[in-house]
Amino acid sequence: MMNFALIGAAGYIAPRHMQAIKGMGHTLVAAYDINDSVGIIDSISTDCAFFTEFEYFMEHAWRLRRQQTKAIDYWVVCSPNHLHSAHITAGLQLGCDVICEKPLVSTPAQLNELRCIEEETHRRVYSIMQLRHHPAIHELRDKVLAEQREGQYDVDLTYITARGPWYLASWKGDPRKSFGVMAEIGIHFFDMLHVIFGELKEQVLHYHDEHKAAGYLEYEKARVRWFLSIDAEDLPERVRGQHSTYRSITCDGEEFEFSSGFTDLHTVSYREILAGRGFGIETVRHCLETVYGLGLATPETPREGEAHPQLGELSSARPLATRA
Repeated sequence: MMNFALIGAAGYIAPRHMQAIKGMGHTLVAAYDINDSVGIIDSISTDCAFFTEFEYFMEHAWRLRRQQTKAIDYWVVCSPNHLHSAHITAGLQLGCDVICEKPLVSTPAQLNELRCIEEETHRRVYSIMQLRHHPAIHELRDKVLAEQREGQYDVDLTYITARGPWYLASWKGDPRKSFGVMAEIGIHFFDMLHVIFGELKEQVLHYHDEHKAAGYLEYEKARVRWFLSIDAEDLPERVRGQHSTYRSITCDGEEFEFSSGFTDLHTVSYREILAGRGFGIETVRHCLETVYGLGLATPETPREGEAHPQLGELSSARPLATRA
């Protein structure tokens, strides 16, 4: 039985981590959040120590380290994105392996620093990239592998997840903390595209604001038009009013719709990590570099055939540079 500590216990995603820990027969021994609306912890463990001040949480964690049966094995980071680097570092220096929500950090330089700390502490950092475990993604990956096509696929990636006014009022709406919509909701999909279609050759940003982003990516095996949005008005008519999330990949006209099937993927992720098959720093470097590069890019006018179908009038709503 392993002991876990969790940072960000009051957040949206924390319950999935707690349920994965409990479901695999392990113990949540300590948790921290600046907010105290964490009654869900009682459904996981009534013996879990909880703190609203990080210093007291760390003091408790160091005390546990000296107790053989209570020392923390895994340090779980579900805090706001801009705090990931500091919280991951704290866990590594405590002697724990770390499980962190995406994105690990905001820049390749921060990723390099974490790699150095891994080497110094002889501990590991694992990123939750649960989309890699989704059956629909496995189906598309297997299709591409089986066909062994010499040319490129034409792919449209669409991810719309409606968010209310709270989103922009929270840390998620502050690009200094969330790193923007491409990092917050897009990084899983850029990771998936790399896994399926190979090395990234070109990336172009067509549109970006606080609600949505669109662009074009070219991989070894695919030309990808992508669109990300947190605006409910972007949901397709057939799902609007019924579902708040729409995820779709169209590959040469064949749709792989995967709006459902996410419920147990954190448990699958934990199972893989504890079995030594987790996704470490170097595994996820490519998708972080993609997001980082897009974040620095200036929106450009799409070339013929490169604009996502839902880009619509967004391009005309903001002056764009034109590529040579």
